[in-house]
Amino acid sequence: MHEAIISVDGDGAYAEATAETDARIELWCAEQRDLLSVVGPSESVLRRVESAVGVSDSIAHDTAAIIVTEHCLAEHGTETIDPYFDRHNCLLLPPLRYEAGMKQCRVLALDSGSLTACYRELVTDDVPVTVESKRAAEVVSPSPSPPFEEIVPELTERQRNTLSVAYEHGYYRIPRETTTQAIADHTGVDRRTAEEHLRRAENKLVESIIRYV
Repeated sequence: MHEAIISVDGDGAYAEATAETDARIELWCAEQRDLLSVVGPSESVLRRVESAVGVSDSIAHDTAAIIVTEHCLAEHGTETIDPYFDRHNCLLLPPLRYEAGMKQCRVLALDSGSLTACYRELVTDDVPVTVESKRAAEVVSPSPSPPFEEIVPELTERQRNTLSVAYEHGYYRIPRETTTQAIADHTGVDRRTAEEHLRRAENKLVESIIRYV
C-alpha cells in the first residue's frame, strides 16, 4: 500500500471556514452529519459552518469547539477533490483536516500508480493541489503523526537553557527537588527573570501540544 498527504486550496465550505483565521478543523463523518473538532478561534468558524450546513449542537469555547452539523457537507456537493480519489481507487482516511483555507487529505492506495494518476488528473484540471508527502505504508495508523516542527515550538536560547536547568535539577519532579531561586543561581539571572523564562517556555510548549492531548 501507499499513502500520501495531499493539500488542496479552498476545497469546500470547511476550508473556507478556516480562511484568514488561526483555526483548524478536523472532520469525522457520522452518517448523515459531520462531527467537527475545532482548535483555535472558534466563533467565526461556528458562524460559517452554521451558514454552510447548519449546526445541530455544539460545545464552544474561545479557542476550541466540538460541532455536530445538521447535514453532511458531502450532501451539498461543495468539495471538488473527492471524486478524483474515487475514480482512481484511492481511499480517504479520516479525519480530514482544514486549515488556513486549505483542505488536507490523507489518501491510501494499493499501488503508487493510482496516486500518481490521480495527481496528474488533478494537475491537468488545474486543481490547486500540493503533495505534502508520499510513502510506502506497511502499517496504517488511525491518524497521521504531526510533523516534529509542529509539536516542538521555537524557544529562545535563554528559555531553552532555563527549562533544561529546571528539568535537570528536578524542578518538574514530584515533589520538587529545586526552587526557582536555585535555577536562577545556575543560569546567572535573578529569580523573577528565571521564572519569566520558565513561564514563557512552558506556555509555548503547552500551546503546541494541547491539540494532541
